[in-house]
Amino acid sequence: MPTPKLKKIPTAEVRLGMYIESFCGSWMDHPFWRSKFVITDAHDLRLVHECAITEVLIDISQGLDVLAPPTTAEAAEQPQAPAAPPPAPAPDTEATTMRQEYQRAAAICKAATGAVRHMFAEVRMGRAIDQEVARQVAEEITDSVLRNGGALISLARLKTADDYTYMHSVAVCALMVALARQLGLSEAETRAAGFAGLMHDLGKADVPLEMLNKPGRLTEDEFAQVRLHPEHGHRRLLAAGVDDPIALDVCLHHHERIDGKGYPKQLAGEAISRMARMGAVCDVYDAITSNRPYKEGWDPAESLAKMAQWTNGHLDPAIFQAFVRSLGIYPTGSLVRLSNGKLAVVVEQSGASLLKPIVKTVYSIRSQERVQPQRIDLSAPDNRVQIEKRENPTDWQIPDLDALWMDELAQP
Repeated sequence: MPTPKLKKIPTAEVRLGMYIESFCGSWMDHPFWRSKFVITDAHDLRLVHECAITEVLIDISQGLDVLAPPTTAEAAEQPQAPAAPPPAPAPDTEATTMRQEYQRAAAICKAATGAVRHMFAEVRMGRAIDQEVARQVAEEITDSVLRNGGALISLARLKTADDYTYMHSVAVCALMVALARQLGLSEAETRAAGFAGLMHDLGKADVPLEMLNKPGRLTEDEFAQVRLHPEHGHRRLLAAGVDDPIALDVCLHHHERIDGKGYPKQLAGEAISRMARMGAVCDVYDAITSNRPYKEGWDPAESLAKMAQWTNGHLDPAIFQAFVRSLGIYPTGSLVRLSNGKLAVVVEQSGASLLKPIVKTVYSIRSQERVQPQRIDLSAPDNRVQIEKRENPTDWQIPDLDALWMDELAQP
């Protein structure tokens, strides 16, 4: 391979035949999954010119140089120092409220889902993934969760059956970061957990879409093919040059069970790494709270109650307890019965108590009718209202719970 000769140029000067080494800005500001490629298509050239990035780094050893010639012979003879790659932006992890983080999280969630969709498409076409861009995506998600974990995690739960495979990777990345933080892992370990979460289901790109989106029960042969996805993903990561032991481990072992009845290696107990046990908890939670082709997702609080029963053999009990603390006993979107005779949807965790989130009233049990929504911080010193129990939304026919808490967060 020729020695790279890098040059930073304005985006407007990019032309067909140039080799893009990197975009000088956030991955969210350009529409390409790959960061290194030759511009060979007029459509791609237009996308480069129209994106929000103002400068790019080109490698003139692998593609064309700029058209403009040097202004003088002396300038042409003057050796140029190679351009340095753009420095990585400093992490922005200053704490925010859920409302403050909502808009940023929504943009990150949308862009990250698109990036994962492109990543899976690359794999299906037999190409290696671009590890650099994948890490940038994971970093953006991690920074959002470190600023306020509730916003992106709650948004990532709202996925359609069609985009489940892609948003699931985004959601598990976010959940892994929140769980790692709750467990007191270092920042480096926390970021590694996020990257592992983003990559954990890469092997599903090798599973036929008709199986992933099948509305009915899989046959034994189909399920056997789906069960191969951890090994497919592990192989794909190695092929992409990913030597991150945490990402490789979580990808291969997130379907192992504590009782040894998981797959692909039937590992049991402590033979399963802590990160892989974390991955199992995060993977299961997002799967059961999401709408799938064959079933609707469960309510967040109901899902935690179900998972508590699965700590006897399937999930690690200590890690599950930490997971509950990271989300709250009543996660955002949960329907609860209050002591004042009203039903309310949880819109945010208060930080003061796992049992006293911030809620929004939606229904009067006494009058059996919808009520004007009222925001209540159950942890406020002057509050006298308490949660009596969680409720199943299907029992009350309140179809717009998610819209209610999203509208609440979208308020300025």
